[in-house]
Amino acid sequence: MAPFDIFLLVMAATAVIVFIALNFVDAGYGKFYNPKWGPAVGNRLGWVLMEAPVFVAMLLLWYYSDRRGDAVRLVFLLLFELHYFQRSFIFPLLIRGEGKMPLSIILMGVLFNVLNAVMQGGWIFYVSAPEAYPVSWLYDPRFLCGTLLFLFGMAVNIRSDSIIRHLRQPGDTRHYLPTQGFFKYVTSANYFGEWLEWTGFAILTWSWAGAVFSLWTFANLAPRAVRIHQRYRSEFPGQLPEGTKSIIPFIY
Repeated sequence: MAPFDIFLLVMAATAVIVFIALNFVDAGYGKFYNPKWGPAVGNRLGWVLMEAPVFVAMLLLWYYSDRRGDAVRLVFLLLFELHYFQRSFIFPLLIRGEGKMPLSIILMGVLFNVLNAVMQGGWIFYVSAPEAYPVSWLYDPRFLCGTLLFLFGMAVNIRSDSIIRHLRQPGDTRHYLPTQGFFKYVTSANYFGEWLEWTGFAILTWSWAGAVFSLWTFANLAPRAVRIHQRYRSEFPGQLPEGTKSIIPFIY
């Protein structure tokens, strides 16, 4: 078995372990911030420190590849970097409040993000066959459907984050139940959007590397979404519409 295939199997197995663990332990940031996770920095800086490394790592993998001029692979890069530019440099600027993020969470996020850059960039720019993505791939149904799903998921993610940010007025510390957009169907619409993005990326690249990232996204976010769902039911008894799910509408 090739080393890259072993790498993917290890990453997939680790995702399963993380999914199981997060059903018992809440990652201590955001709604579940806990000082027991150790020293912390402000949320804005924390998100930049955690997300920017994957943005830079993917650029380096592209730059040092002899396939960096390939049109289709360049489109893959632009889509990937579009998400992480927004997540690394725009999203942190929009954060309201003065929440904190533990350095331990940031370091774990950096580790995964860099490994994911190696996983996606490694496949796209080094491991996949040179002829795997001819220009005709840009109008292949897999690319078109995957790209539409990716962009739709990104729109859902950004819109949902905006809804959450605007639940409170400045100075207000009360908790509110989000009900707009896809929050009508799931209590973590922002996570749903992000999972859609990377499922779309797996389809548009038609790769096992992309599929493992989609699995990782679900493994990392789904247990947290379930906890948020339980918390909303406790804080807002009787207010969640019947049939509202945690992360995937009508399913989970």
